Amino acid sequence: MSDPADGNAGLSSLRTIADYQFGAGAGEALFPLEESLTVKRTSSGRPQQVHCGAGRLVSFGIDGRFTLGIEGGRRLDAALEHPAYRVIVDDESEPFVRDGKNVFAKFVLEAGPEIRPGDEVLVVHERGELIAVGTAELDAAAIEDFETGMAVNVREGTPAEN
Repeated sequence: MSDPADGNAGLSSLRTIADYQFGAGAGEALFPLEESLTVKRTSSGRPQQVHCGAGRLVSFGIDGRFTLGIEGGRRLDAALEHPAYRVIVDDESEPFVRDGKNVFAKFVLEAGPEIRPGDEVLVVHERGELIAVGTAELDAAAIEDFETGMAVNVREGTPAEN
């Protein structure tokens, strides 16, 4: 079941949830008023996914939180202050992360200080380019301090541009 997103489709509520999860301005960045979005819903009417012309922005989990698609990650990357909700990685891990492999703490250069385990994060190369989205497995301090262990469970990577 799918319907065009408009004011009656609950986008204002989804914007509020995004602001709560990622900080002020995230809702407007993910779901701009002037853009035509599609909200896919469950048979009961609960929002399940939000899509734009370029692809999936977010999925809405039963826990009431968003999981990011690459397009949603791009929008948040452009809207959020650095380093909020970002895990910065080096050259050594970039090709693996782009391929959808997980981020290990040993390759992390920096992590947004607000990151907690279970948070949705943007995986960004040290050049500043978004290379993946995923879920943090550790808090920011642990991500930066640990020399072993998984830091981010990557959901989706971006292919390298040639």
